[in-house]
Amino acid sequence: MPSKTAKAPRPEPRDKKATRRIAIVAFPGVTLLDISGPAQVFAELEAIELPGPDYSLSYLSTSGGLVPTDVGMMIDTAPIDSIAPAEVDTLVIPGGPGIWKIRNDAKLMNWIAEALPKARRIASVCLGAFALAWTGILDGKRAATHWRYCPRLQDSFPNIRVEPNAIFVKDGRVWSSAGVSAGIDLALAMIEEDFGHTIALDVARRLVVFLKRPGGQSQFSTVLAAQASDVEGRFSALHAWIIENITSDLKVETLAEKAGMTPRTFARTYVSRTGMTPASGVEALRVETARLLLESRQIGGVIEVAKRAGFGDDERMRRAFLRHLGVSPTEYRNRFSGS
Repeated sequence: MPSKTAKAPRPEPRDKKATRRIAIVAFPGVTLLDISGPAQVFAELEAIELPGPDYSLSYLSTSGGLVPTDVGMMIDTAPIDSIAPAEVDTLVIPGGPGIWKIRNDAKLMNWIAEALPKARRIASVCLGAFALAWTGILDGKRAATHWRYCPRLQDSFPNIRVEPNAIFVKDGRVWSSAGVSAGIDLALAMIEEDFGHTIALDVARRLVVFLKRPGGQSQFSTVLAAQASDVEGRFSALHAWIIENITSDLKVETLAEKAGMTPRTFARTYVSRTGMTPASGVEALRVETARLLLESRQIGGVIEVAKRAGFGDDERMRRAFLRHLGVSPTEYRNRFSGS
């Protein structure tokens, strides 16, 4: 029999404004950081006074319950049918080694397909781009994924314009990001779109990260790219020497002498090992040096950065930045630091 004891009424919440539901899909073998990175960014908004509806996070899987991630940690999820597709404001599909199996998960893929036309915004992190590609929503659009899988995405879906160097891509209401930590950049960019630059900067400071890397920034450094191509490390010592002598006259003859080859043999071998000409390699390493100087903000002006990076003048550096990163040095500094 129900108790007749009077109970104090539950206090009304102070803020009854609507929320925007962010649904993050999980599946066995999902990359933990693909979920936790964006989720932490979004969750930081709880401590900030917002000018509009805030976010409500939902973690969904086919049947709900604990879902194992790629590192063995479990994520507690709700079943997908507990959330109507029409309730989703932003749908986020992460990646991970388990992504290939979800294509055969009819219940999950059908729910995703039903949510796609209803959601205000759709996003993938890393290999999650393949899940979006299977639905056809990326056809005719630009997209990003982990750099190792860009050729596979492009070959499998020729109607998608894969951008292999992009940190993240926004094409209409469809967003996609590169691997792992790029999901943090994507989430910060979404917050900036919804709530403005100041709040996005506040979140970045709380997380001790940069406001956002430009979407067109290379996924990995020039040095790392060269090392990845030069699998035997033939020119590792030379690259280190170039960086230490970045302001010198680094012509082919000088580099060939340092590598112990004739200029002709060196030029041919360098291209075959790294995929770049010696001149392009030097320019790329100078861009890398300038990029780090701009990020550190220890050097005041762009002209001084150009000198210290070996470009000689800021116009040469500007052209090199546009070739390699798609942004000018000034824009790179402003967008990267959020200043």
